[in-house]
Amino acid sequence: METIEENSPIELGVNIDHVATLRQARGTAYPDLLEAAFLVEEAGAQAITIHLREDRRHIQDQDVYDIRKQCKVRMNLELAATTEMVNIACDVGPEDGCIVPEKREELTTEGGLDVIGQFDRIKKSTKQLSDEGIRVSLFIEPSIEHIKRVNDIGAPVIELHTGTYANAKGDEQKREFDRIVEATEFAHAQGIHVNAGHGLDYSNTSIVAAIPEMRELNIGHSIISRAIFVGISRATRQMIEIMNDARNT
Repeated sequence: METIEENSPIELGVNIDHVATLRQARGTAYPDLLEAAFLVEEAGAQAITIHLREDRRHIQDQDVYDIRKQCKVRMNLELAATTEMVNIACDVGPEDGCIVPEKREELTTEGGLDVIGQFDRIKKSTKQLSDEGIRVSLFIEPSIEHIKRVNDIGAPVIELHTGTYANAKGDEQKREFDRIVEATEFAHAQGIHVNAGHGLDYSNTSIVAAIPEMRELNIGHSIISRAIFVGISRATRQMIEIMNDARNT
């Protein structure tokens, strides 16, 4: 079982999908996704996170190959548990592959995987990715019942969906945060590496980063949005500072 020391460093994966969203809006060659990835890497992020969606609405296949070939930090490739996406991931060979739910009509990923109802399909995808040396993460709700199935599926990592927490207010937000803490502690006790992401921004990230067993946060929209005003390097460094301050307080 993995052991984590108190106040151990927490890592940041920056999701750069929405740099590609801006590019695809006009079908131009800019903004250059590789330049964004290099700047994020230089600013201190430990991973570049991208989601190759089935509809190719932002990230394109060539982006995945280019980033994998040219970036030094880990690639965290988000993908649906489909034959096409799993085969692409196996060909690219990212360090991390995060299996996420995907609907054509959604604006962004909404909610976690149904690891109970789709157990066989997710287990098959996990095995294929793992056999290629890819560390598999499952994007799930902070649910004890779902976490209980993760070891059976064979994934060593989970990423907890923090969108409900991020969108909640007042007492409801506190309840959602408590669910995240409970799920993190339970998963950690099972020997599962715990990450989190979705909806995290410069005001709501610190208490999630402060959870001792939390290992990595994957954050995109808020960092890319802030980058409009301060640049992507500074936006990345500011988020890293928030996370590190939370962990070391």
